Amino acid sequence: MLAKRIIPCLDIKDGMVVKGVNFVGLKNVGDPIEIAKRYDEQCADEVVFLDITATYENRDIIKDLIQRAASELSIPLTVGGGIRTLDDFRMILSSGADKVSINSAAILNPQLIQQAADEFGVQCVVVAIDAKMRDDQSGYDVYMAGGRKNTGLDLITWVQQCEQLGAGEILLTSMDKDGTRDGFDIDMLNAVLDVVSIPVIASGGCGNQEDIVEVFEKTNCDGALAASLFHYQEATIDDVKALCASHHIPVRRN
Repeated sequence: MLAKRIIPCLDIKDGMVVKGVNFVGLKNVGDPIEIAKRYDEQCADEVVFLDITATYENRDIIKDLIQRAASELSIPLTVGGGIRTLDDFRMILSSGADKVSINSAAILNPQLIQQAADEFGVQCVVVAIDAKMRDDQSGYDVYMAGGRKNTGLDLITWVQQCEQLGAGEILLTSMDKDGTRDGFDIDMLNAVLDVVSIPVIASGGCGNQEDIVEVFEKTNCDGALAASLFHYQEATIDDVKALCASHHIPVRRN
């Protein structure tokens, strides 16, 4: 069995890691490279940089960060936020990132998934999906624009299309669970895992180490993404991996 991945996510604004609630009251908390290096030392399997205010003007900032990260980190780097074109993919990958994550751009132009996979390889293409249970409990809708707009797309239909187009991985965030810190959305994850064969990363709802153990015990997801748990130093990645190992969950350790 492949080792499960533990993945910290860093929200970045104007070149600094920020913390807040629903993007309100954001505060700078440190240099992303220094924080990512700490996670590297703790044996994180990879790290995600999410440029939460991505604009054309910010591109030089994120390019510099990627180049610094590539020179100082030993773990893979995924970059997301504001990617719209193949040229954006090219810039991010040529700067040293290992993967590119797209969300709204994939919905607006699904062929971008296929174009990127054809040009750079499926292993570089991560489709991030924000989804929420419908009011009538009949399934899940896909949202875009940072979770502000319901696209009307059915989650199950969309993940199958993403895989067919060449996505190498799905980063699945449950909007119902995001920010609650009461555990991952097990039902949503299993609904997606039942219909795709590519890796799925769980996101949204992680509040403690036990939540990560639970998601690996109750689903076949390939990795778990968390932010506050690690940023607030409530647990280290080493702590999480030790707990997973004690539950016979395969993880990569020093």
